[in-house]
Amino acid sequence: MEKISDIIESIAHEKNLSIEDVKARILKAFESAAKKLYGTQCEYEATINPTTKNIVLYQKILVVEDDDKRLDDEHFISLAKAHEFDKSLEIGDSLNYEINIEDLGRSAAGVLGREIEYHIQRLIEEKIFEKYNAKVGSLVFGSVTRVDNDENTFIEIDEIRAVMSMKNRIKDEKFKVGDVVKCVIKSVKLDKKDGIKVELSRTSPKFLEALLKAEVPEIKDGGVIIQNSARIPGKKAKIALYSTTPNIDAVGATVGVKGVRINAVSNELNGENIDAIEYSNEPAIFVARALAPAIVSSVKIDGEKAIVSLVPEQKSKAIGASGINIRLASMLTKYEIELQELSATSQSNQINNEEGLKNLKALFGDL
Repeated sequence: MEKISDIIESIAHEKNLSIEDVKARILKAFESAAKKLYGTQCEYEATINPTTKNIVLYQKILVVEDDDKRLDDEHFISLAKAHEFDKSLEIGDSLNYEINIEDLGRSAAGVLGREIEYHIQRLIEEKIFEKYNAKVGSLVFGSVTRVDNDENTFIEIDEIRAVMSMKNRIKDEKFKVGDVVKCVIKSVKLDKKDGIKVELSRTSPKFLEALLKAEVPEIKDGGVIIQNSARIPGKKAKIALYSTTPNIDAVGATVGVKGVRINAVSNELNGENIDAIEYSNEPAIFVARALAPAIVSSVKIDGEKAIVSLVPEQKSKAIGASGINIRLASMLTKYEIELQELSATSQSNQINNEEGLKNLKALFGDL
């Protein structure tokens, strides 16, 4: 007990924890041990004596009326008797008696030791939880340590072992022990029974965003902002971008010279095709851009639905193979997209309108 301060400092340095946090958990461990050793009827309080630096443990005896029926229990004291110790005490206050766990022998020391171990372990887990919870959506690297029968991939990242389930792995990907894997932290959970659980993903849109941030300096520096992204992992993705300054072309910077930047990200995603489009805060324009490579004639927003008019020749492009293009466009824009083919009359009117507009521009120029 005389070395408790040294023990606190030793634990703090060894586990990379703050001394104050360790001190608080050690005191809590003493209080929990006291409840197991002396009973839960009383409250207990552990403090550190500022002079001796030793921990002092008190049992708190509740002050009750002089005729209270609970006085047969040693955990209660009458007001009259309490006043023999302290005249200022009132009903509901507590009288503190110092107790010494060491007096109970070796078994008590074992209980205290287990309580200290438990509370320090909980503190370590809480700090790890805080660290990795702040990294949700961030790119991490780790080494594969095991792949179980359910295709769960266990990956070691610094001081933790995280898991990537089969659903969070791109289709047809296979990993073996020793492989170094890039992924994002999808979620972090802390359970009293199972401890900390970190879930990793390579299928989340956040993984695509994290890769782009690592590959494109303009995104990392904040010159280009990723407004939203959508993926069908291993097949195709769309990402909406905008620039915070007129000097930067958001799409051009992200794609890179001859597509070198976007291709590097695509390669990490097993060849996933990535469409980079410029975001617009005008919903109709945004939906039209999201349906690229299809060229649409008009877009009408009706609540959460976007009604898109286009010529029959563009419909297959808008839908994409197995409906992948329209699904991604809907995911990206958050609108339910409905396609309407223009009739021959509508197409003719549109052509006439476009020709009329060209003639006006020829006469008066752009207004």
